[in-house]
Amino acid sequence: MAKPTNGTMIGALDWAYMRALDGLPGCETAEELAREYLRGARSPSKAVSALVRWQVAKSSASGFVTGLGGLMALPVTVPADLASTLYVQLRMIAAIASIGGHDPRSDRVRALAYLCLCGDGLKEVAQQAGVQMGKQLARQAISRLSGETIKTINKQVGFRLLTKFGEKGLVNLGKLVPVAGGLVGAAFGGVSTYGVGLAAREVFLG
Repeated sequence: MAKPTNGTMIGALDWAYMRALDGLPGCETAEELAREYLRGARSPSKAVSALVRWQVAKSSASGFVTGLGGLMALPVTVPADLASTLYVQLRMIAAIASIGGHDPRSDRVRALAYLCLCGDGLKEVAQQAGVQMGKQLARQAISRLSGETIKTINKQVGFRLLTKFGEKGLVNLGKLVPVAGGLVGAAFGGVSTYGVGLAAREVFLG
């Protein structure tokens, strides 16, 4: 399998985000997930905390990367382990955005969702893209993101994720036997999903 490029990484993000919004067989959409957690929580903050805890537990379980329906339809050249990690994390981020009162189908929210995948590197990548991040990104600031800024965010996130996943070996999982690949993906997924959840809370729960 060829090593993903920035273009194929963005393609994978777009694929995973649309699956997060529109659903995969047997999986709730991001907006359904948001409604479910809001119903059982005393506040949006409590809902996000419960959502992140559950998503971390799911992504830490061995086999989660191979148990998602629809991955065979992946139209871009990235390993299924990487695609499923992106799907799980982007669905969580989009749900958090929805809980925070943002429209996850907005291009601006989508770009910031991609930015959240950088975890604790969020502010650094945002700065490289020309976006000033405070403790929380105000709703007014989200609405002012230009089309050019969105493109720059996507480009910078693509480069960061190629580095991030490359260091963990996920971009080369196609060279590993399936069981080993699944175990590596699961171990990495739980750790990174927690950091991504914290980043999404910071951005969207204002």
